[in-house]
Amino acid sequence: MSQKKVGKVGFLAFLVAAIAAFFIFDLGAYLTLESLKARQADLATLLDNRPLAIIGGFFLLYVATTALSLPGAAILTLAAGAVFGLWLGTLIVSFASAIGAGLAFLSSRFVLRDWVKARFGKRISAIDRGIEKDGAFYLLSLRLIPAFPFFLINLAMGLTKMRLATFYIVSQIGMLPGTIVFVNAGTQLARIDSTRDILSPELIGSFVLLGIFPLVAKWLIGLVKRRRVYKNYRRPRRFDRNLVVIGAGAGGLVTAYIAAVVRAKVTLIEAGSMGGDCLNTGCVPSKALIRSARLAHDIRHASAFGLASATPDVDFKAVMARIRSVIATIAPADSVERYTELGVDVRLGHARIVDPWTVEITDREGGSQRLTTRAIVIAAGAEPLVPDIPGLSEAGILTSDTMWDALETRDRVPPRLVIVGGGPIGTEMAQAFARLGSAVTLIEAGPRILPNEDEEVSTFMTNVLRGEGVAVRTGHEAVRCEAKSLIAGHGDTQSVFAFDDMIVAVGRKARLTGYGLEELGIETGKTVVVDETLQTIYPNIFAVGDVAGPYQFTHVASHQAWYAAVNALFGRFRTFRADYSVIPWTTFTDPEVAHVGHTVATATAAGIAYEVVRYDLSHLDRAVAEGANRGFVKVLVRPGKDTILGVTIVAAQAGELLAEFVLAMKHGIGLGKILGTIHAYPTMAEANKYAAGEWKKTNQPERLLRWVERYHRWRRR
Repeated sequence: MSQKKVGKVGFLAFLVAAIAAFFIFDLGAYLTLESLKARQADLATLLDNRPLAIIGGFFLLYVATTALSLPGAAILTLAAGAVFGLWLGTLIVSFASAIGAGLAFLSSRFVLRDWVKARFGKRISAIDRGIEKDGAFYLLSLRLIPAFPFFLINLAMGLTKMRLATFYIVSQIGMLPGTIVFVNAGTQLARIDSTRDILSPELIGSFVLLGIFPLVAKWLIGLVKRRRVYKNYRRPRRFDRNLVVIGAGAGGLVTAYIAAVVRAKVTLIEAGSMGGDCLNTGCVPSKALIRSARLAHDIRHASAFGLASATPDVDFKAVMARIRSVIATIAPADSVERYTELGVDVRLGHARIVDPWTVEITDREGGSQRLTTRAIVIAAGAEPLVPDIPGLSEAGILTSDTMWDALETRDRVPPRLVIVGGGPIGTEMAQAFARLGSAVTLIEAGPRILPNEDEEVSTFMTNVLRGEGVAVRTGHEAVRCEAKSLIAGHGDTQSVFAFDDMIVAVGRKARLTGYGLEELGIETGKTVVVDETLQTIYPNIFAVGDVAGPYQFTHVASHQAWYAAVNALFGRFRTFRADYSVIPWTTFTDPEVAHVGHTVATATAAGIAYEVVRYDLSHLDRAVAEGANRGFVKVLVRPGKDTILGVTIVAAQAGELLAEFVLAMKHGIGLGKILGTIHAYPTMAEANKYAAGEWKKTNQPERLLRWVERYHRWRRR
């Protein structure tokens, strides 16, 4: 064993012995309010007789308590006020607490830093970078507003690369206001001689200070943060708008709508088409295509319903025309005219944030205008991610954004279609085009399609797709394109997949460039970095939807919009944290795949204990009647309880069935109450009740039932 390890072991043994002695000899009994009151007079006498010894002994006791992270520091702080008075008590505690914190900091670094770094190297390196960039301010915030106990701050900071001098100085400054408040409370607690003293103005004032200090500290931190981030900009004296929203997709539309409802003056800017990707190139057109594809599939299999099967004559131009018609029918709800009527100032053009309060709008004719605004919400959305694969651009590939314009003039579906990406978009399009007559090959680099779903779901849907003629190739990574062929590697071999068209659907990336984010220094990774209130580093600039994450769903963008709008317009009074506790999602294959909460994989990874409740749809009456009795409802619950941890449904209308479980999880409703709820017969929704029934079967009170059985046996005599 190296000398350093021996030293660590010895030091750790000393710490353990010291902490053990504290508890074994019940030294904590001396660090209580009762003990303090009982010894107050004796301490005062000793202070008069031997001031230096008492002050020095108290100082060392406080240092030791803080350094060893022992309970009782708060009582010692009150004691300092009671025994030494406000100013001397504050002086003693301020230096003793900072020195003790520094010793705890060094102890943590000496004993634990190497061990933590060896096991969590990447994570600790990321934390170190953050500490290096903003560590002093972060530590000051924790000291002023203790988000968690001070002793944990000491130990946690010791694991980082923060310099001891920085830690000590910031701790000394950051803990001083709180020290003054607590020592002052101690001076007043020392004056309690009767119940009447409890109502003294001085004591009441001390408790008021204890109560309002965190609020004042939070306000001061916010003030410092604002001044720091805005220091290079001049705030306008007046504003043209209360709110400017960049992007008229789901997030931007809802944000602007809420602002208009509360009578704020709001401008909505859209560079493309109103309604964003969901209306024009995403959710709406894809679902319209899926509907046509499902009808073609039903025609082929009409004999299962007592009708003559036939090969559908797919008029692809008419299919695409119907898609345009569906978009046109929905578009007025998202139009310039409608939002103008609602009171929103809608501008069609490109927006760039010039400074935290100014947005420059370049219209489609090339003219520009600048608007000043109190708050900005970025809702710029996302775009398809196109991987850097040799020959890809030359092959003329399609994406979920470009495929609609490219295909609408075609007389027929692509004869040979390769789709790269086995996520929701790729899987939906693979099934739809196969049903319309394309020979589809689905290429997925990972080991399974729909990787965010249960492995059981991936296997199920792979079998469904293959049963409908889709060539599913998992574990195949696209290497390059040559003319109209994709070469994909699978282990040590390569395969060639010829195509007439290829759709790349490997994911979407946030639109982060061209809006002035770089010039302002707004932090971005894969998305704009926001806090729990959707605020960027600038307190008046927010982001929602795909550009902010963490989920790229239209319904999440709409959900975030409420928080962003309210925080942007009324945040000076109160802010709200976006709630992602119950997020549903659906893949619109046939059958649909829907889930909310944990899957088996995520629960296992999180170390959450669970039981699986499963109901198969094979004998659900309505599903049998509809010829849609393939699939299941799978519920994860807490062991021995009916608390729902997550639900996965594979079924026709799974997205609709999921809503009941989403409501239940949001409001803490368990399977027992779902079982006790009347569901109309015959409906697909009965599957939810029957799943709850399966839970009940496995959680019957067997001991009670045995007694009931004896009772009935006795009654038969």
